[in-house]
Amino acid sequence: MKRFERLRQIRRLDPERDHLEIYRLTATLEFPWDYTRALELALYRTYAVPSIGRLLAATAELTDRTQKRYDDTALLLDAVVEHGFGSDEGRTAIRRINQMHRSYDISNDDMRYVLCTFVVMPKRWIDSYGWRRLSRHETAAAAVYYRTLGQHMGIKEIPASYEEFERCLDDYEEAHFGWDQGAREVSDATLALMASWYPRPLAPVLRSATLALLDEPLLRAFRYEQPSAVVRSLVRGGVRLRGRAVRLMPPRSTPRYARQNREIKGYPEGYEVSELGSFPVPGLRGCPVPHQGRSAAAPAE
Repeated sequence: MKRFERLRQIRRLDPERDHLEIYRLTATLEFPWDYTRALELALYRTYAVPSIGRLLAATAELTDRTQKRYDDTALLLDAVVEHGFGSDEGRTAIRRINQMHRSYDISNDDMRYVLCTFVVMPKRWIDSYGWRRLSRHETAAAAVYYRTLGQHMGIKEIPASYEEFERCLDDYEEAHFGWDQGAREVSDATLALMASWYPRPLAPVLRSATLALLDEPLLRAFRYEQPSAVVRSLVRGGVRLRGRAVRLMPPRSTPRYARQNREIKGYPEGYEVSELGSFPVPGLRGCPVPHQGRSAAAPAE
């Protein structure tokens, strides 16, 4: 297969009707590494919304059980990608996601914002660092894919196009990004987890490299020291160089799913989708930040 042959295949498909097939081709064959990094960043940036970051800190899922939370989130989302919305595995994964969210008073606005990050951040990452930019077909299909996921989760007023997803994300971050001590603790735990995947002496370097990939609003919200211009240029240039190198390699012939990633550490002997995820914390119900005027999402079965 030639390097752009799969892109031509994608362009022959219909983004509305074939959104799952297009998304699967893009995320598991064209850009598996980039999608993994982009979705990590997508979830990470949601901590900068205090109502999200503080709740995650209160549950301790991302401070005391960081690796498990990372594994379970990746595997649940990936089960839908690999098997589809109508499969037993896909329905079970969505059911678990809904059961977890139903345990707390999470606003529809926050749920919709998280969904927006899944659509917008991969495009922004790949357009900056991938071996090519995302095509309009891939961008439109991703919007339909996550709109469908959001409908299964009972999220209301979901954007109808990529442009609407992007506008919703930018507006929400401008209005809600801010400092919260609990959110900073969740952020620090996540950065420590990412560093733990590599030899310990590299931890400070990896932390600095990760911070160099964050944008200004995120750094301000978490009150991190600004990386130097030299560090930022070196790190971002290095990731772009990787993308150029991938462009020269033969295209992947087999899909790569999240369960195959080396970052997934918690299930060396396998797992059951129905057992993934968190379960209610005794005595904790409701988001620590009031959501006056914003209706809660009603997860579907």
